[in-house]
Amino acid sequence: MCRVVDVRQAVLAKNDALAGALREELAARGTVVVTLLSSPGSGKTALLEQVLARTTARGVPAAALTADLATENDATRLARSGAPVKQVLTGGLCHLEAAQLRAHLEGWLPAGTRVLYVENVGNLVCPASYDLGETLRITLMSVTEGEDKPLKYPAAFGLAHLVVLTKTDIAQAVDFDRAAFVRNVSRINPGVDVVETSARTGEGVEALVERVLAVVRGGGVHRPAMAAAGPVGGGVHVHAHQPPDPTPVAFPAPEDPAVPRP
Repeated sequence: MCRVVDVRQAVLAKNDALAGALREELAARGTVVVTLLSSPGSGKTALLEQVLARTTARGVPAAALTADLATENDATRLARSGAPVKQVLTGGLCHLEAAQLRAHLEGWLPAGTRVLYVENVGNLVCPASYDLGETLRITLMSVTEGEDKPLKYPAAFGLAHLVVLTKTDIAQAVDFDRAAFVRNVSRINPGVDVVETSARTGEGVEALVERVLAVVRGGGVHRPAMAAAGPVGGGVHVHAHQPPDPTPVAFPAPEDPAVPRP
């Protein structure tokens, strides 16, 4: 009898094992990984530019790795923060995978980095299924995208530890229904917090930085109920973080394990 092998599930299982190993190794050297996931045009890079600058201004060593299909535009913008930045061109791949992240960090991530921001490719479908070894996963959405976005992309919002609403300065102009959006987020990910931001006015940026720093200090994160619920409608693969693989990663040891306090 022939046995049908689900190749995609096998690929995801391998990715989860690598992500687990990466998370353990980075945690051991005192580095928290924060991933940002959104559709194109959400304002993710503009917001990250401010968050990165404010994180370093608070005395917390930070770095950023940004992924895109082409161009180094995002890295150029983020580098204005003064923090170490690396651009990853995926060559057409619509998401980052743990093996890619691991390879790009080796020999680059500065010793003593406390926060590594990873900006995934602009896409709310493929990236949602891939654990990158993050401690904090943030899914972003702009007010221009429609209040039903969480219902359309349940994996992206259902596995988020934090949801960030962007471009709130134009919410009234686009007739954004905030209450409907919050209800939809809660249906997909009960209990998750929503931080409202505007990169243009600075609204909510400091609150977002503080949420990140709370995790750096050892604070817990929201654990999505969906992570333990298995597959959802439409065959979308969702999964919880897997136990770590013991394979070591060759990163330099941190110079000082103390967490800078703002």
